[in-house]
Amino acid sequence: MKRSGMYICGFMLAFTLAPVFAQKGAVQPGGGAQDRITREVRHELVMLPYYGVFDNLAYKVDGTTVTLLGQVTKPTLKSDAGNVVKRIEGVEKVDNQIQVLPLSPMDDGIRVAEYRSIYGHPGLDRYAMQAVPPIHIIVDNGKVTLEGVVANQGDKDLANIRANTVSGVFSVVNNLRVEGK
Repeated sequence: MKRSGMYICGFMLAFTLAPVFAQKGAVQPGGGAQDRITREVRHELVMLPYYGVFDNLAYKVDGTTVTLLGQVTKPTLKSDAGNVVKRIEGVEKVDNQIQVLPLSPMDDGIRVAEYRSIYGHPGLDRYAMQAVPPIHIIVDNGKVTLEGVVANQGDKDLANIRANTVSGVFSVVNNLRVEGK
């Protein structure tokens, strides 16, 4: 029983930092150099030392151009992400569109309260056991967005309910994806 839980955690970590593909004109992975670049970009971003649960990183690979997307709490994480991707063999251009969230003691308080509300709840606490938990909590001026991957629809709904219970939150957008969908 424990072994299957370990596989689920590892599988979910693989989807925590998923590539984003544009609706029109994007090349899907599976072909040669672009597939290798996609895997390496994901690996390099996940390995960033200050990437955590309050940051959201995504990317698009179009040939030799990588577009970085998402939100981070520290400006250094934005620049570090751009720098590690630039060093990947085959990447010729990096378009760093990562948004640096504004400094706000109120938002910092909401982040901590959201973390406790979501990851401290029985049923969702198992997601906290990973190096980078799969539910990312993005707080921007009191507005909360949940990003990442969960195992099932029930967990997605429960995370949304828990996020809405935190005092001081203006709105919650639940962008969590369910594995396999």
